[in-house]
Amino acid sequence: MKIFVISDIHGSSYFLKKSLEAFKVENADYILILGDELYHGPRNPLPEEYNPKEVAEVLNSYKEKIVAVRGNCDSEVDQMLLEYPIMGDYTTLFLNKKRIFATHGHIFNKEKLPNLSKGDILIYGHTHIPLTEEKEGIFILNPGSISLPKDGNENSYGIFENDNFYVKNLDGKILKSICIKK
Repeated sequence: MKIFVISDIHGSSYFLKKSLEAFKVENADYILILGDELYHGPRNPLPEEYNPKEVAEVLNSYKEKIVAVRGNCDSEVDQMLLEYPIMGDYTTLFLNKKRIFATHGHIFNKEKLPNLSKGDILIYGHTHIPLTEEKEGIFILNPGSISLPKDGNENSYGIFENDNFYVKNLDGKILKSICIKK
């Protein structure tokens, strides 16, 4: 199974469409969205082609492929537009005998880990900064942001494939990678 991971869309129809082009090229099975889908948030500038209603429509056309969590900018009003659940603060997935704890990052992150075992994976967004590291046997991952990257990073997404996690720019170039083998 191949999982395509995005975070921090912040209502950008332009960057959502670019990332979905990458999803098709990657030929991934599912899309994992780590929150902040529709609203840009009061601390962020308006992203390119800010259009939350269109973003909701586009995402709804992929609803059978999406697993999502709530970001700090997501609300019940957003859930009313989206045809898949987003209000959970986290979700747990299993891939190749690995437990993945997926969350937005405003509650759990590399500084505040949830209860995980060695070999488990924490993946989160929120910071808009890609990250691939191992800390005390726990893999800590962040795909960055598809619409509003920070600290000079490129617009990016993540890919879980076999025993690896890749952070790629929207052209598919690998920016970071880590082997997530137990």
